Amino acid sequence: MTRYYLDFEKPIQDLELKIEELRSVSNGSDVNIDSELKKLEEKAEKLRQDIFSKLTPWQKTQIARHPDRPYTLDYISMITEDFIELHGDRRFGDDPAVVGGPGSIEGKNFMIIGHQKGRGTKERITRNFGQPHPEGYRKAKRLMEMAERFNMPVLTFVDTPGAFPGIGAEERGQAEAIATNLMVMSQLRVPIISVVIGEGGSGGALALSVADRLLMLEHAVYSVISPEGCAAILWKKDGDIGTADYERAAEALKLTAQDLLKLKIIDGIIPEPSGGAHRDPARAARNIKETVLESLEELQQYEPEKLIEKRYRKLRKIGQFSRSKE
Repeated sequence: MTRYYLDFEKPIQDLELKIEELRSVSNGSDVNIDSELKKLEEKAEKLRQDIFSKLTPWQKTQIARHPDRPYTLDYISMITEDFIELHGDRRFGDDPAVVGGPGSIEGKNFMIIGHQKGRGTKERITRNFGQPHPEGYRKAKRLMEMAERFNMPVLTFVDTPGAFPGIGAEERGQAEAIATNLMVMSQLRVPIISVVIGEGGSGGALALSVADRLLMLEHAVYSVISPEGCAAILWKKDGDIGTADYERAAEALKLTAQDLLKLKIIDGIIPEPSGGAHRDPARAARNIKETVLESLEELQQYEPEKLIEKRYRKLRKIGQFSRSKE
């Protein structure tokens, strides 16, 4: 499989290409190079851990958008036993940028909903690069209300650059659809667990992440705006903008899982395999499954009224600050 490398992964790429060359040379040869291969693999792993332990916010944004990174349907196929995808918002149509339906994880039933970006040019266009229209959010709302009727916890996977800002989406009530989802999720009488698996952008992400437990994968990002959008608004008047401006914006936005945990915006970080979730999707899926089941076990202790009250208090605490007496 051809692997896609980001710019800052160049040292890893060089080493892994050398490993592949050695493997191909050794095939059918009497020369034993196992010890040399082992040394190079250990060196590559150490280098990978070193690089990924020092990622900047902009580099984490690039990892969150990595084209090989697992998407919602990938995780659903790895953690559920019997997922059934449901379609349509019962008003306008079906939006492929949002997928959802019931499925069980280790025998526990969930209503699972998430953004889906798509792989390959054709599917990405079909799924609008993971940017939902209003009917996508209305489909999600319909499924969440169905989950409440059947007393099923809701699990959402967040991975979108943002809601689609096109004229048609605005004409069909994009802002209203997102706002209605926020209201419905805040009052839902079943546990809600949200996992940001890649890029959590703007209100498009927020519409699926009002939750009792908001979790993020280690290299995911979650922000009100993209670094590029932020840089364009703040600094384009000074001339052309570029990577340095994106890096500056990403740092200022505090969009990494580590920053957001410190700010108490999210409730936990799910570790990723060395080199990112795309390096070992099965392991990333196991980590998600374990954390989701642990969160559900805790949340199921509360009666619906208490669950809603705790969710309300959790949301009200976001953005609290104290003034200095000086």
